[in-house]
Amino acid sequence: MDLATLIGMVSGFILIYVTIILGSPFMLFVNIPSIFCVFGGTLAALLINFPMSSVMSMVVVMKNAFFVKEARPEEIIIKMVEFATIARREGILALESHVANAGDEFLGRSVQLAIDGTAPELIKDILTTEIAFMEDRHNMGVSVVDAAAVFGPAFGMIGTLIGLVQMLANMSDPSQIGPAMAVAILTTLYGSVQANLVCLPIVGKLKVRTANELLLKEIVIEGILSIQSGDNPRVVEQKLKAFVAPSIRQKIVIGGPGGGS
Repeated sequence: MDLATLIGMVSGFILIYVTIILGSPFMLFVNIPSIFCVFGGTLAALLINFPMSSVMSMVVVMKNAFFVKEARPEEIIIKMVEFATIARREGILALESHVANAGDEFLGRSVQLAIDGTAPELIKDILTTEIAFMEDRHNMGVSVVDAAAVFGPAFGMIGTLIGLVQMLANMSDPSQIGPAMAVAILTTLYGSVQANLVCLPIVGKLKVRTANELLLKEIVIEGILSIQSGDNPRVVEQKLKAFVAPSIRQKIVIGGPGGGS
């Protein structure tokens, strides 16, 4: 679980809740017509804008901001150097017994391609194609959440206009002004919370996740091509360290069998 996402989301809602109850009863900010307008309207607009399957997958996409466990680049680099050491000493076919324990599906497939004697150009072509389509899938998921961030405030504004019209139409009856004004104001509030506390932060987190995943896969591609070409483990290590920041390089301590350093 990503504690940063969870802490940020929960603390954001708690701050809003505390702000409300310090000045008024919480139920004053609960308005059913406003909820229908903002959240129902957002869902309707998403269904118009995207295929049904993409909208239905939005929950899974948003869940990735909370529950996906990311591999760290230093772990991948250490694993690749270990593989390079084994391949250097025992031959690349010796890696076959390590494929199942690679700990990463993409890494396992990459090693298997090298073991099978696939040409380096073809390995790179296969793996980069996989990366490109993975990025497209991720971008589609992010675009649905991003659209929800746009539609929420837009329906908040629609609700505000509806509330103002209702209020102006009932100026002769003061008892009707309050509910209409509540719709006008609360729809804007709901739309802003949906966009700025939920959707936009999740979009940002998902983009960071995608960038990190792309980096890891690029490290794997460079590493497997280097191993296949018979590079010394030290060379593999230096090549892969070039992908990460100096602070991460310091965490890379090679300690595998016959370690590369």
